[in-house]
Amino acid sequence: MGHGDELAIVDGNYPATAHAGRLIRADGLDLIPVLDAVLDILPIDKKSDAIVRAVNAINPDQPDPIHENIIETCVKYGQQVTPLEPNLFYARVRSSFAIVATSERALYANVILTKGVIMP
Repeated sequence: MGHGDELAIVDGNYPATAHAGRLIRADGLDLIPVLDAVLDILPIDKKSDAIVRAVNAINPDQPDPIHENIIETCVKYGQQVTPLEPNLFYARVRSSFAIVATSERALYANVILTKGVIMP
C-alpha cells in the first residue's frame, strides 16, 4: 500500500468477496483485535476523514456498541472516526486497496483506514 491507499476491515456479514480487488481473510478473528493490530503498525493519513466507519442503516445517527468500540480503539492511537452513510461507505470499500474480512458478528462493524506516510 502507498500513501493515500485505503484498507477496509469488515465484519462477517459484509460481501467482501464480491467487493474486493484484494481480499485478506481473517477468519475466526473479531474486528476490534484486527483493527487494533493494524493501527499499531499502519501510519494513518492526516486528512479529516482518514478513518471512516459504517453506520446502522436503520438508525444512522445513533452509534451501535461496536461503533463505540471502533471509536475507542482509534482514539487510543490518537485518531478520530467519521461515520459514513451506507452508499458512500460501500463505494469507498469497493475502491479500497484491500479488504480484510473478519468473522465479526456485530452488524455494521466495518471501518476504512487511509494509509499515511511512513517517515524515515
